[in-house]
Amino acid sequence: MPRILEVCVDSTASALAAREGGADRLELCADLAIGGTTPSLALVEQVKAETGLPVRALLRPRAGDFCYDRWEVAQMVALAAQLVRAGADGIVTGVLTPEGQLDLPAMEQICQAARKAAGGRPVALALHRAFDVCRDAGACLEQACALGLATILSSGQAADAYTGRAMLAQMQTQAAGRIEILAGSGVSAANIPELVRQTGVTACHLSGKKAVPSRMSFRREGVPMGLPGFDEFTLWQTDAGAIRAARTALDSV
Repeated sequence: MPRILEVCVDSTASALAAREGGADRLELCADLAIGGTTPSLALVEQVKAETGLPVRALLRPRAGDFCYDRWEVAQMVALAAQLVRAGADGIVTGVLTPEGQLDLPAMEQICQAARKAAGGRPVALALHRAFDVCRDAGACLEQACALGLATILSSGQAADAYTGRAMLAQMQTQAAGRIEILAGSGVSAANIPELVRQTGVTACHLSGKKAVPSRMSFRREGVPMGLPGFDEFTLWQTDAGAIRAARTALDSV
């Protein structure tokens, strides 16, 4: 089976580095430092134009949990259509009930909106790591298949994919080719070979970030603009070398 390397990026610079390193596709988001939120339509359009790679846009209205109120769900339904019309080849999202189950009515609305906006062209719908905090992994996987989703991004309900490799192996067996199991969280060139061998997954997801100093020469210190302790003069961007190493590792298995 083909080996798929998906790179999570939140800027055009990172998207271009991912392409240079050999990424097969991108998950595009904003605010990767807080786990990712929905990217702007302008960013989707620009990344598609600049890279030519398949782009799946994250649909997540805020940081935090995946239990959304009706206003947030309405925003997500509208944004799913807008992201697809902006050129996204897929949507990556997840909504849970307070009890930790997949919120099927919300997911169905989002999927329907994305497919309708696609106007007949293929659109890949993926369940993100909301899966990793759901109550029943096996039931959730079956529901994802019933919804016609293309992918589940998962760390195997663990802090990182290598730690969760036993669960990922179970998921891969249960999926039986019906849905792609995409291993993500803590994935790198160093652990990809063993992760693939032990789980049978054929798709890996990583960001491959490195710290990049700000281009600002004038720096007023002591005036924070965001999270406490967050350094505004250090940026995090995808490292083409890290992606290239991951590509080599994945292709070697």
